[in-house]
Amino acid sequence: MNETDEHSKRTNRGNLISAGIILGALISGAMVIRSVTAYPRTDDAEVAANSIGIAPLVEGPVAELPVHDNDFVKKGTLLYKIDDRPYLYALQSALAAQEQLEGLIENESRQISSQVSHVEVSSAGRQAALANEVRADDEIKVSEATISAAEAAIKQAQADSEYASGNLHRIEPLLAKGFVTTDDVHRARTLADAKLAAVQQAESQLALAKAKLLSAGAQKQQAVAQKTQSEAQVNESAHSVLVLAPLVAQRESRAAAVRLARYNYEQCSVVSPFDARVTNLTISEGQYAKVGQQVFTLIDSRTWWVLANFRESQLSHITPGKSVDVYLMSDSKTKLRGSVESVGYGVTPDPDVIGKLTSGLPDVQRTLNWVRLASRYPVRIRILNPPPSVLRVGQVATVIVR
Repeated sequence: MNETDEHSKRTNRGNLISAGIILGALISGAMVIRSVTAYPRTDDAEVAANSIGIAPLVEGPVAELPVHDNDFVKKGTLLYKIDDRPYLYALQSALAAQEQLEGLIENESRQISSQVSHVEVSSAGRQAALANEVRADDEIKVSEATISAAEAAIKQAQADSEYASGNLHRIEPLLAKGFVTTDDVHRARTLADAKLAAVQQAESQLALAKAKLLSAGAQKQQAVAQKTQSEAQVNESAHSVLVLAPLVAQRESRAAAVRLARYNYEQCSVVSPFDARVTNLTISEGQYAKVGQQVFTLIDSRTWWVLANFRESQLSHITPGKSVDVYLMSDSKTKLRGSVESVGYGVTPDPDVIGKLTSGLPDVQRTLNWVRLASRYPVRIRILNPPPSVLRVGQVATVIVR
């Protein structure tokens, strides 16, 4: 009876222990599942940073190379310097050409100012010539009217002179017969002489009027010639004013040449655009640097990331802004703080699952794998307050999203 009771107690104790072990395993499994689900983690992660390739924008022998491979450089530190003498000479030549053009423009501007004044004087001369022409036309008209009046006066005076002369010839024979007196004959002779003098005076006035007409005609011809000359001078001066336009049009071209020469000259000395680490240095002092040929790489040490690949089933618990613990393989005891910046939305499809997307019809696989693995998507995690001289691009890391 005692042995039976002892065996029964042992059996019950074993069952309790087994139940406790199973229960503990279930609780542990549940806690692990909850921890893995609520706090996703992965050791498929690498440290990354931005980097730029440094390649010369101008060519020439390297005159100075103060940096070495894997050096840390501050922003503004001289990285290398190419012999700048050819580019300095080119800049000086471009500046001289620009100054020469400005000198030509200034001289031409002075000449044009003089020509503009000449245009104004020529325009005034043309107006004066037009006025002289109009005045000469008026004088011609007046002279023609005076000639007409003088010719009419001559005819009248000739008629009066012929009448007075005829009257004198009629009464002179009558003096001997006593029909007229000596006074009558004297008056008739005086009147005939006066009428003859009037004819001569009218002829003088006609000659004077004709002379005035000839003078007015000459003045008109002179005025017309002056007007033609003034118009020609105005047109010539106005055409000369347009000469400045081609010179002014060259200003931008010369200025662009100066800017290009200055840009090339400034590119001979290259400084670091940010705090960085020099790596992959493949050039030495005295070597000829070629345009576009990379000489070394700068790793931007201001910002560091961890690119972690998480299974698609974990992405629902990873959102931007969540805190992340980062452990480097090189120093697994030091915890770095990070923050989720973004979650990837695309990866290259697996051709074994969807086939190959080529031209024509899709190439779909005819086999089906019974074990389907979850896709992994990259998550970008920014490291907060990264320690100096610790992080390296490509380091393996383990991350835990909190």
